[in-house]
Formats: sequence, C-alpha cells, structure tokens
Amino acid sequence: MSTPKDQPDFVTRANDEATAHGLAHEVIPPDPHGTIGTERFRRSLTWHIARRPGGLVALAIQYGHLRTWVSAGYAARSRDGIHDLLDVETARATIDTVADLNADLKDGIGISGPAARRAITAATTAPQYTGTVITARQARQILANPHLAVYDNPHTLLMCVYKRDKALCHRGLKDTTSLDQCVPACANIARTDQHAAGLQRRATVLDQRAAQVPGPLGERLRSNAGRLRDLADAHYRTRTTLQDGTA
Repeated sequence: MSTPKDQPDFVTRANDEATAHGLAHEVIPPDPHGTIGTERFRRSLTWHIARRPGGLVALAIQYGHLRTWVSAGYAARSRDGIHDLLDVETARATIDTVADLNADLKDGIGISGPAARRAITAATTAPQYTGTVITARQARQILANPHLAVYDNPHTLLMCVYKRDKALCHRGLKDTTSLDQCVPACANIARTDQHAAGLQRRATVLDQRAAQVPGPLGERLRSNAGRLRDLADAHYRTRTTLQDGTA
C-alpha cells in the first residue's frame, strides 16, 4: 500500500517509463494543486478501473464483483474506503457509454442486433445525467437501473445491453454481465457502424496473418476472417438509424 510520500516517487517512475518508451503524451504533468495525495491517487485509480472493461481486476470491480477481496482489502486500509469511489466512477463510465451512443445515433450512426432497440432507449436517458455531479447515492441508483445496463466491449466489437434472463454468458445464473464470455448468438447484443468497421479491419489483419503461415493454421485464420466479415455484413443489412425512422 502506497503512502502520501510515495506518490512523487510514483510520478517520477511513471514519467521515466513514458520517456524511455517515447510516449510523451503519457507523461504526468506538474500538478497545479500540489503533491498528489493518497485520496486523489485513489480517485485516479478508480477512474481508470471503471473505464477498462478488460482484465480480471477491472471486470471484477466494474461488472458486479465489487466486494471481492481486491476491493475489500483496499477499503480496509482507509476510513471511508474505495467502494463509494468505485460506485461513482463506474456510474460515470456507464453514463459516458450511453451518452456517447446517444451522440452517435444523432449523428446518423446505424445500430443493429437483437438488443438494438433497448440500446436506443437507454441512450435517450443520457441527457438527464450529462453534466451533473454524481453522488455515491445517485451512483448506486444508476448502477441498479436495469435500463442503463449498457456496456461497450471493444474486445469482441459489440455492445452488451444487459438483461439477465436473456444472457448467454452465464445462463442467467448471476445479476451481472461477463464481458469476457460474450456469446455471438446472445439476445443482449447490439452493434454500431463503428463495431462493424472494426470487424472488417480485424478480418483484414487475420487475412494478412494467414498469408504468412501454412496449412491448417492459415485456413483457420481465413475462416475466422470470413466469420467476422459475415457479422459485419449482417450488421449493414439490418442496421437502423434514428434518421430513417426505423430505429
């Protein structure tokens, strides 16, 4: 567990690593409010955790396993703990997701999939939260609202509009989504034009890799590329938009 005096050392080390790897945009700038304390460091940590759907720790914290030994152990070392911060940042991340979707839909982005209409409904609620200060109590209300359970999954290039009785990731055995176990045929799936474009780009990469390897492995890569293109084609055939009145 870091202490307040450790924070400058962390900043120095992080900046040295960023410089060594030529990542100038990753350098932590001087803080106009002074030395980073433990509380502010926790807030930065929770912001990043809540917005990273990949990884065991991020999945555990963001998608329902909030009281695991990971977060509970951290909370035990502080009087007010990290739980409220995690709730607030996860709620903010949820609102960011539906707000981004709302903006995309208004810009003419298409959406498809069995959960497309539920995603659109969730997106329409975004304006009432945008720009507001979210308290811990409001965060818990947002996270408990089933109509706001929308999770973008960049790893599988889809959006989960979670509904427990339709979920195939765990067959309805728990109350939270498992983004590391997405099933293509799930009724909670929605895709936007951006997801479809990502599928096509990933298919191109797989074809390029297939050209470099012989035999069954190359065939498998080409087969996966074809499957991704089929998903993208299905999206474009069935997509709806707000502008054409079919969404």
